[in-house]
Amino acid sequence: MELNIQEIQKIIPHRFPFLMIDRVIECVPNERLVAIKNVSVNEAQFQGHFPDEKVMPGVLMIEAMAQAGCIYFYYSKNMEGSRLIYYLAKTSAKFHRVVVPGDQLRIEVRTVKLLAMAGFLDCKAYVGDELAVSAEIGFGVKRV
Repeated sequence: MELNIQEIQKIIPHRFPFLMIDRVIECVPNERLVAIKNVSVNEAQFQGHFPDEKVMPGVLMIEAMAQAGCIYFYYSKNMEGSRLIYYLAKTSAKFHRVVVPGDQLRIEVRTVKLLAMAGFLDCKAYVGDELAVSAEIGFGVKRV
């Protein structure tokens, strides 16, 4: 299944400038999700991080992974019709390369363990075929 930005906004509450997922290109519940984040020079963080050598902050790459993970959890747990707010519980991350304006992050999410209202996910973000970030994210969700 694929999701456009309007469908993504029906699932997660984030909006500009904090919506970090532009498209879901593949979602197989309980197996994997692949999402896209287009990194654009006109995003607010690039005014100060860093003005002369623009680099996407690592925390925003982790946030993009968490948002993709929330969408994955939504479909894996059959939560259609519910809106979620999620709380990031734990992350361990490793940054492999810088991400700059013009790059496209391809975020891949796979299950480590899913519980009724929580989960642990293995997330990787690539620019082309090059690994940019890898992280394990733990989270809990609340139906609203």
